[in-house]
Amino acid sequence: MREDEDGGEAASLPQTWEFVLPDEAATEDLGLFLCEFLMPGDRVALTGSLGDGKTTLARAIIRELTGEPDLEVPSPTFTLIQPYTARDGRGIVHADLYRLRDADELVELGFDEMAEEAITLVEWPEKMPPHDGPVLSVSLSLRPEFGEGSRFARIEGHGAMRARLDRARAVRKLLARAGWDDAERILMQGDASSRAYERLRRPDGSTAVLMIAPPRPDGPPVRDGKPYSAIVHLAESVHAFVALDRGLRALGFSAPRVYGEDLTEGLLILEDLGSEPVVEGGAPRPERYAEAVRLLAKLHATDLPSVLPVAAGIDHVIPPYDKEALLFEAELLPEWYAPAIRGVSLPEEARSAFVTLWREALDAAVPARPTWTLRDYHSPNLIWLPGREGLERVGVIDFQDAVMGHPAYDVASLLQDARVDASADFELRLLGLYVRERRARDPAFDMGTFATAYALLAAQRATKILGIFARLDRRDGKPGYLAHLPRIEGYLARNLAHPALSNLRDWHAQHLPALLAT
Repeated sequence: MREDEDGGEAASLPQTWEFVLPDEAATEDLGLFLCEFLMPGDRVALTGSLGDGKTTLARAIIRELTGEPDLEVPSPTFTLIQPYTARDGRGIVHADLYRLRDADELVELGFDEMAEEAITLVEWPEKMPPHDGPVLSVSLSLRPEFGEGSRFARIEGHGAMRARLDRARAVRKLLARAGWDDAERILMQGDASSRAYERLRRPDGSTAVLMIAPPRPDGPPVRDGKPYSAIVHLAESVHAFVALDRGLRALGFSAPRVYGEDLTEGLLILEDLGSEPVVEGGAPRPERYAEAVRLLAKLHATDLPSVLPVAAGIDHVIPPYDKEALLFEAELLPEWYAPAIRGVSLPEEARSAFVTLWREALDAAVPARPTWTLRDYHSPNLIWLPGREGLERVGVIDFQDAVMGHPAYDVASLLQDARVDASADFELRLLGLYVRERRARDPAFDMGTFATAYALLAAQRATKILGIFARLDRRDGKPGYLAHLPRIEGYLARNLAHPALSNLRDWHAQHLPALLAT
């Protein structure tokens, strides 16, 4: 089983995928491939004549999903339905409807209940009613003209299955093109975004990271006809990651090398920087944080372009972190945090006053010379590389949403990390280190204006994160982020003590006094 090689970025894939399976091992390999993207609620419709390999393919899928390579998987010709349990707890239903007399038999056997939240493999699917959910049609036929035991396969995805099948095929092509097709694929822990990551491990032990970040579809318009992502300037494709990655590497920083890419499908094979953290026991490791601060000082003292190349004839324009974006992010607090966490439904005049106060305050955070604001420069996205020297020991990942903004933002992102307990004294010491490093590189650096911008942007970031974490809980069903709220609330209360934020502090004292008491 293989894709045709085209030597470049994946072209548009035909709707029906046709290829020859030269032997039974290739049929089993196809089963392993299909397991990469099958999900509960999917139906795999297996068609073909007797002996064409339908049960062989179903058996390979079931063994892979259960993690039992020697599992006995008989054809359910006589029982009609055979359930299994995948290694991750998902249900699997294998049905052979060759002997089915009418659809009422399926009702009597409880097929609908078993298949509702299961991956369902159906031989002779034409004997049952159509399925409303995602369907993968697989047709197999013996083709002796291609060799004894060879089969011809025709595969087509229907509904939501089409995009998943196309992406899986594109991943397979990219892995082959980049020389990683023999690698084991290990799912890595994701983040709060729609991206997915897999660690690739070759038989020789070498590793890489597969990043799966399909182009972001526009969400519903939320203001002035624009979706949320457009207002706050979130990356819509991997073009931004590739551009910033190469830009950072050109400056001598340890961003991951790109081994292979499919820009259209949003697929990247990246250097694996490992998983050595800059924290220990939930607290910063001072020497590692110091290097991360020095990296920012060097970056911010450099004149940086706002346009970076992606590929031949393709450029990425880094958007500005403008007031519209900063304000819209801040509004997540009254919209989500106040009602969901504090049980406070703010009247329109209070929300309007909140935005007005933030609009006025942010005037003091307009950068004289905008710089690359990586936006998520904090512990989860920093990897310590002890085998390298100097600033190259700080591995940097997850910067695709970078904007042209104020240098104070990323410093605040690092020193007021939502997931790390750090004292105000530790924060102050590292702020002092940043100031010294900046002055050494740029004698004109103004500490006073930077300190004010730091307090403002640290407060804006804490305000935004409180809203995002409340939204992740209430809208997206991800309550795990709520554990970090007390820490972020503490940061916000600390930042609001700055004189530049006195009016906003008064607003909180009136409308959300419990937050200031944290």
